Amino acid sequence: MANEEQLKQLRDQIDAIDEQIQELISRRADCAHKVGEVKRATGEDVVFYRPEREAQILRRVKERNRGPLAADEMARLFREIVSTCLALEQQLSVVYLGPEGSYTHTAAIKHFGKAVKPVPVAAIDETFREVEAGSADYGVVPVENSTEGVVNHTLDMFMRSPLKICGEVELRIHHHLLSKESDVKKIKRIYSHQQSFAQCREWLNANMAGVEQIVVGSNAVAAKRAAEEPGTAAIAGETAGSLYELNSLFANIEDSPDNTTRFLVIGKHMPGPSGADKTSLLLSVKNRPGALYGLLEPFRRHGISLTRIESRPSRRQAWDYVFFVDLEGHAQDEHVQQALSELSDEAVMVNVLGAYPKAVFKG
Repeated sequence: MANEEQLKQLRDQIDAIDEQIQELISRRADCAHKVGEVKRATGEDVVFYRPEREAQILRRVKERNRGPLAADEMARLFREIVSTCLALEQQLSVVYLGPEGSYTHTAAIKHFGKAVKPVPVAAIDETFREVEAGSADYGVVPVENSTEGVVNHTLDMFMRSPLKICGEVELRIHHHLLSKESDVKKIKRIYSHQQSFAQCREWLNANMAGVEQIVVGSNAVAAKRAAEEPGTAAIAGETAGSLYELNSLFANIEDSPDNTTRFLVIGKHMPGPSGADKTSLLLSVKNRPGALYGLLEPFRRHGISLTRIESRPSRRQAWDYVFFVDLEGHAQDEHVQQALSELSDEAVMVNVLGAYPKAVFKG
């Protein structure tokens, strides 16, 4: 009886707290609605989504968290509150490499929350075109994997697109071997994206030697094919497996347990500083001795850390290259501005692709 009374008291406390939480969320939503009205009254070119503002909110949530929930879990709860309240101002449409259930779809929801309108497309270049045309507010594209390196198609698109990078997402990738079959011996073909095959190469060689591997446009496409064709399997994520009602024959088959893919959020507006940012650049230099050293020296002189540098053919002429550089700091930060000013004297081209908040959620 004592335990029952104690449980009743605790449940009564939970009910009272739930009522308070609901009231506070309603008050927050009302404020968000009024923010939308104020923004609309200021003019036609209204920017409703402010990545730097949302990053600051979520970071503060993590900083003041005292448990027992983990900081990331608490921030994910607030992610959905922020997403739902933003939809009262304007529901964002976000285009991604589909179909539904792809890793890019998961990354889009992780970054924007579930209150957005997700729009699947069949290719990365379509993501850029939809946002450029104004058919979608933002896009999400994969840019690099911790195991297999950069996604060249994405980098190449930045050489001819006017869009800006306004966010990044890091997603821990766990691959599953999925199938309608329950007996792995019946699998004659495996579908997946070429990057996923590469990320599971050692496991496949050890466990599925001799089984035909067929490359498709995305892991979700692979799951859809496996759901429709007997004797087939797909390498895809848990979300795709649930969506297409597939059995998980083997879980976590990626060769690296820390396998992570980084995605970029693209849009027409570059965010302001959030306090913990990255800047991405597209650079070109004359082909002469010491050119690359001259390109990097301003960053060293101003104490700027570079997190990535990649070269790609410029497509202007044979053996001519451009460099993609990620650095810590925002393009509006004084020391970054000084480095970029000095860089302009050395480089043929300096194009700021975007300055944006660092990913709030790791993995």
